Amino acid sequence: MTTEVAVLGAGMHPWGKWGRGFVEYGVAAARAALADAGVEWRDVGSIVGADTVRGGYPGYVAGATFAKALGWQGARVASVYAACASGAQAINAARTQILAGMADVVLVVGADAAPKGFFRPAGGDRPDDPDWLRFRVLGATNPAYFGLYARRRMAVHGDTLEDFAQVKVKNAAAGALNANARYRKAVTAEEVAASAVVADPLRLLDICATSDGAAALVLSSMEFARRHGAADPVRIRAVSTVTPTYPTTVLDLPDIATDSAAVVTPADGTFRASIARAAYEEAGIGPEDISLAEVYDLSTALELQWYEDLGLCGEGEGAKLLRDGVTAPGGRVPVNASGGLASFGEAVPAQAIAQVCEVTWQLRGTAGVRQIEGARVGVTANQGLFGHGSSVVAVR
Repeated sequence: MTTEVAVLGAGMHPWGKWGRGFVEYGVAAARAALADAGVEWRDVGSIVGADTVRGGYPGYVAGATFAKALGWQGARVASVYAACASGAQAINAARTQILAGMADVVLVVGADAAPKGFFRPAGGDRPDDPDWLRFRVLGATNPAYFGLYARRRMAVHGDTLEDFAQVKVKNAAAGALNANARYRKAVTAEEVAASAVVADPLRLLDICATSDGAAALVLSSMEFARRHGAADPVRIRAVSTVTPTYPTTVLDLPDIATDSAAVVTPADGTFRASIARAAYEEAGIGPEDISLAEVYDLSTALELQWYEDLGLCGEGEGAKLLRDGVTAPGGRVPVNASGGLASFGEAVPAQAIAQVCEVTWQLRGTAGVRQIEGARVGVTANQGLFGHGSSVVAVR
């Protein structure tokens, strides 16, 4: 039995601050993905929506919300929420339905209309909610967390402000070539350094924005793809949605204390490293097989961490990989050829889906001026609040 599913269509609504509702963005992305697949909405057997908690009740039932907006036609429906990993879980739910024979064609949609400024917990007092506690007890906003992680890399690995700035320079140059990106302007390291300090040592241009946007995929069984005339489609070979393993020795908010490893042997590797490792094992590949990667660059420093967690280099070698041009366009493993969150900003339910859209276009050879020559295997990586892993391996 094959464990692969075909990516027949990919579509996006451009990221930005458009001032409209998330449903409008999601419907636009869904229609673009259906058109790209050459599939009629009435022929879709299931729709999986990645939820947005900021969309009111319709956001909590995104699957049915998008199904209604596209026109009721009797499809199965599911809605998932896993914070920033919502898109990957939606993809996994769709893949599971296809492999179980419940549907031949599944539409996956994620969209958001994000607030200005950084994300904060939903209103109300919830002393049993770690996300609420980190704001109220520690004052640990997302930018503060990004700054602490950057300081850790500087202290442990010797990363510099210039290293962080060069991540932004690389991603901004790629985003300038992407019509779906919110920020389409190249920047210099000097401009990064001159931008306002948000959470020392990170500047404004080191941290991604919050954005409106949407992304969608049409997935199908391999049999349907062949009947549909897609003899050699991009295929999703693995989806990792793992959780951490006790004890967790690297502090990762919203946790507010590390687990004790005094009497328990720590797991082999960190949580983030386990996300990619599980995807590689399922796909039967290793980091040496990767042609490109789309990673979750909430901050410039976090992109460097993903290089190591994906196994593209050893621990503490992320900055050197960047300096050597390995992760730049034309390098051995280009990372964030889309421009990354540095160029898009966060539209939370959509971003893991958007990563797969970019990988799909690259593997098809249709990414235009961003095209990575000879791309055959792509991996995505991000992480959702409360220990949600998110990694997808796609091949062609």
